[in-house]
Amino acid sequence: MSNKIIEGLFYAKSDEWLKIEDGIGTIGISDYAQDQLGDIVYVESIEKGKKLKQGESFTTIESVKAVSDMNAPVSGEIIEVNEKIVDDTSILNQDPYGEGWIAKIEIDNEDEVKNLMNSKEYSEYRKE
Repeated sequence: MSNKIIEGLFYAKSDEWLKIEDGIGTIGISDYAQDQLGDIVYVESIEKGKKLKQGESFTTIESVKAVSDMNAPVSGEIIEVNEKIVDDTSILNQDPYGEGWIAKIEIDNEDEVKNLMNSKEYSEYRKE
């Protein structure tokens, strides 16, 4: 089963992706994560304005198979939440890198991306 990995994004070992534009990070779950979870049925609401440390859990995603924590790939403050996925969780399965983004975070320290993997490293990591 091939899982889509997008170039130009950063990936955490816990299968979140991060896209950075002008100090703002968009966070989502990787195609691998949505595939492993199976049909996603619930996303716990996310608190806008919440300050997070890198690796800290900020919501949970429930599927028919499991409950999974979403961890912040970088430290910062949540400034936007994708309400669409709360109403229609299937978007996370159908389009995890597009419409299925989860939250946007104002990044405190872009140096933290050094702790994340690029698409090539993530691809290798997922082959292991």
